[in-house]
Amino acid sequence: MSLVVYMASVLLALAAVLLRRPRRTPRSPLSIATRATAFIAAVCFFWSAPVTLAAVNHATGIANVGAPLTYSSISALSCSLIILLIHWKGGPQEQIRRMTRRAVAVYGTLIVAIVVLFGLADAHTERLTDLDTYYANTPYMREMIALYLMGHLASTIVLSAVCLKWARDEVTGLLRIGLRLILAGLLLDALGFTLAKVTAVVARWLGHDLDFLSTTVAPPAAALGALIYSAGFVLPRLASAAATERQSLTTYRALRPLWSAVKDVAAAPIAEPTWWQLWWQLPSTRLYLLEANIRDALLQLTAYFDQRVGHTAYAAAVERGERQESARIASEKAMIIDGIRRATGMGGGPADPPEKFRVTIDLVELAHTVHRLFEAAPEQVRIQ
Repeated sequence: MSLVVYMASVLLALAAVLLRRPRRTPRSPLSIATRATAFIAAVCFFWSAPVTLAAVNHATGIANVGAPLTYSSISALSCSLIILLIHWKGGPQEQIRRMTRRAVAVYGTLIVAIVVLFGLADAHTERLTDLDTYYANTPYMREMIALYLMGHLASTIVLSAVCLKWARDEVTGLLRIGLRLILAGLLLDALGFTLAKVTAVVARWLGHDLDFLSTTVAPPAAALGALIYSAGFVLPRLASAAATERQSLTTYRALRPLWSAVKDVAAAPIAEPTWWQLWWQLPSTRLYLLEANIRDALLQLTAYFDQRVGHTAYAAAVERGERQESARIASEKAMIIDGIRRATGMGGGPADPPEKFRVTIDLVELAHTVHRLFEAAPEQVRIQ
């Protein structure tokens, strides 16, 4: 059983890593909540493995101390799922904060109660796989077990009700798929884990033995359910991140001709990251570094710019009826193209550089223009 639980823990931890925020992206409460939920779920399954429970019990010298640790992590996971749903739904920030504080207060109190009840209980016989049923009739342990099951069941009911309501609304695309995965995972969790555990415990209260539901059915059902509903939460975010990275890769490739045109003619050499420095970087990070290098190179080429060329291009754009901003961009583009020509020996005459220059033009548009102009002269400007 430990192998199944550890596999679920590793997959959830991997999801938390994959959801990491790019360095340039501002922090988002939804992103933080998503990663926190995946991480807490991974920790929850790690603690619940019998091998881990035995190690914790041995390390602390307290029999079954892994039980309140596991039950507390399950309660923390239930709380994090509710908080994630609150942020996913969105709304006024004050309302989100208020609902988040309530969820933390309720489940924080539940965790404290679990720890206190374990401290009051008499549970000196170590049970690694059947603690719920073995101590089902033991004072304080009975209440502790009932509390964590009720807390987990409550979060499952709340999440299922909200997701079902959303699924009935006009939700399409990946969000609809995500909601269906969440509902499927929660259903499996409710029936395969919570209901199985409750049935086994109640059977003990009534003098019957259905321990196999708690020891054999519940653990794999919980692991599979958690993976499914975690995928439901993660899928829309991963898909959005994948689309962003795909667009970054497209832009990166579009800018390579511009970088090839300017990197060797800049006044000072610009170090380009080597392939072994870039292979592990996301496309968005590669794009950020490439854009920064291009802008630095263009600023170093300012001495080759001729503001008279810019004035001529601006006047021509205005005469064509273009707006002031479009005319200014046309002027900037003309100066840059002319400056690259001069720097590569394709243009002559003294330059009249502007006193101040700031790169504001869209670099992809500039790259397309540079590629078209210089592709016929590869011996002068290396185009890749």
